[in-house]
Amino acid sequence: MEVEVKPLPSPSPNAEFYAPPMPLCPGLSGSFMAWDAERLTGPDGEDWRVPVSELEGRRGRLAAALAEAGLESALIDDPVELYWLTGGRQNGMMLVGADGSGISNVHWVRKSLERARFESGGSDAPDPVEAQPRMSGLVSALRSAGATRAPAMLAGKIPHDRWEFFASRLAELGRSEDCTALMFELRETKSAWEIEMHRESGRINHQMFKAIRDVGGVGRSELEMAAAADEVSRAAGFGGRIRMRRWPMDCDRVVIAAGRSGAIPSYFDSAIGGTGASPISSLGAGHSKVVAGEPVIVDMVHLHRGYVSDCTRMFCAGAMDAESVTRLEDMSEIRDSVVASLGRGDDCSEAWRIGSGKAAEMGYAEHLMGMKPAQAVFLGHSVGLELDETPVVADRFDRELPVGGTMAIEPKVLYDTGAIGTEDTFARTSEGMECLTMGDAWGLLTEWDS
Repeated sequence: MEVEVKPLPSPSPNAEFYAPPMPLCPGLSGSFMAWDAERLTGPDGEDWRVPVSELEGRRGRLAAALAEAGLESALIDDPVELYWLTGGRQNGMMLVGADGSGISNVHWVRKSLERARFESGGSDAPDPVEAQPRMSGLVSALRSAGATRAPAMLAGKIPHDRWEFFASRLAELGRSEDCTALMFELRETKSAWEIEMHRESGRINHQMFKAIRDVGGVGRSELEMAAAADEVSRAAGFGGRIRMRRWPMDCDRVVIAAGRSGAIPSYFDSAIGGTGASPISSLGAGHSKVVAGEPVIVDMVHLHRGYVSDCTRMFCAGAMDAESVTRLEDMSEIRDSVVASLGRGDDCSEAWRIGSGKAAEMGYAEHLMGMKPAQAVFLGHSVGLELDETPVVADRFDRELPVGGTMAIEPKVLYDTGAIGTEDTFARTSEGMECLTMGDAWGLLTEWDS
């Protein structure tokens, strides 16, 4: 194979020598091999980079929040938070100075520097994208950027040994503070662009349910149906990972539970987990098959460019029994009460009291969001770049879902005969709650021919 050899670029750390259409990456023997930035696109060739205006706005919000909290700067290295700030998740870290600190923002990258520059906006990147200094020179690099104190870091996400390592390296600048809650709160309010990402995610989620409708029926296994939905999601650009904050909550994004499979307990902190394919994959679709007349619950997540949509609907081969239909209608009523509460600005804890109180009045106290002793104690969870963001519709969350907040509302009940429930993802607007997934465009129950 012939490879075109390019001359060495300028040694300047800010040189934009990677710019499309023919950016460069390190090669052998002191020369560089060309690589094709045009391949870094969406499925139809769209530019899927985060807009530079988004990155600028986020860094500005972080700078203001740091100043308000009395912090001089933050050094962010968690992949999700780094993506939010830089538009990529290359191996590196981002230094952001507080308003008035005099600190120069810089994105330090260990690997891949060239790709990080491209994903940050190329020559339009808001701040310098430079090679990460050796850890022995980190303090010197921080001081060169203007830091006089140890930057705050994500103690809530960094493994303990990594936190201790950084603490030892930064000791001469003092003790690092924790900025995890600050970052989480910033990400609770989504921009118009982010909400559009959620909205598109919901549109693709809708297509996944169409695939379930088309391939499902008597004798179909949960895994067969999940595969059909997964094909739709993958073709639309799903990258294969669902990110969660709570350790060690890994997640399968297609949970299908046919009949009694819906009552199987699991490690997952939610109403249903499904059987999963094996003990090491004990969440999601399994080997159970659809039986005529038995309820089948389908709970699916899609990520569009990282942004979550979460949706649940019921299926049945033939008619579902009247008792299950009543339960489903009751869950819909509970969902509507929670949505209305959040839309008028009630605290999330109040929305929980309203929804769980209504469930108790209907006789579901022992079955809401699971069966004792394994009941989950929430009715909705915020979503964004992670599935389990804050705030949550649960006790003690005594604050409202902010305007711009995005949340999945999912009342479900579990019995020995299976799981019943519904779920949609919403955004709070100045006028109330907007459904970002299927809403009324897809009924609560879909019947396959028996």
